[in-house]
Amino acid sequence: MAGSRYNFEIAHLPHRTTKPRNEGVTMVMDKGISLRQAEDFVNTSADFVDFVKLGFGTSIITKNTKEKIKLYRDAGLKVYVGGTLFEAFVIRNQFDGYLKYIDNLGLNSAEVSDGSIELEHEKKCEYISKLAKNYTVLSEVGSKEEGVIIHPARWIKMMQNELQAGASKVIAEARESGTVGIFHKNGSAHTLLINRIVNKIKIENIIWETPQKSQQVYFLKLFGSNVNLGNIGVDDVISLETLRLGLRGDTFFTFLPEALKQPL
Repeated sequence: MAGSRYNFEIAHLPHRTTKPRNEGVTMVMDKGISLRQAEDFVNTSADFVDFVKLGFGTSIITKNTKEKIKLYRDAGLKVYVGGTLFEAFVIRNQFDGYLKYIDNLGLNSAEVSDGSIELEHEKKCEYISKLAKNYTVLSEVGSKEEGVIIHPARWIKMMQNELQAGASKVIAEARESGTVGIFHKNGSAHTLLINRIVNKIKIENIIWETPQKSQQVYFLKLFGSNVNLGNIGVDDVISLETLRLGLRGDTFFTFLPEALKQPL
């Protein structure tokens, strides 16, 4: 039975974890919304969101970035800039500048990725360890380039090493398009890769990037309502939460007892 956090106590809703949570995490991508839009987003969706990523390099050019970050943090959200921006600093040999930048913004989290640049994995883990001393670190595994195939054994080894280096969670790359990494270019899931990963990595340690509704549905049906999902659009949070609860057609029967699935 749902608690008072909902508008009505409807029976047989699946249990949803509450914040601060380790499972059932939702990571949202802010692609440069305004401060006013952020205020509306926080008002409607903050209870259902754990992380906000200021996507790719948007934080460099959007107005009122520091004010927006404060708004998010005051609402209990962990905020970080996209891994692409981390890579932009690193390739220019400006990691110290990156540290100054995120410290000046008042961030409490960081993402380490190598989806656009070639970075020795040992060096990537060093960056994770350095950042983990002062920030909640999310590390991203997988290439942003279409057609780049990473063997499942390598995915697993990288994830294991990055968690050991200090990452709180590893992000399985899909890009904001949902057409690379753990997904084929048509958006369908790499089922073999996903199954191999979860055989070796604890499911609560993974955030699956699922920008498309069909991808969210796939993981909810596969792993349940408290799977960690990321790259969710600002306007899609409430819709995702209804999917998590079986209050939308795509997952309507997924979490119901068998007795209720019979014809009326």
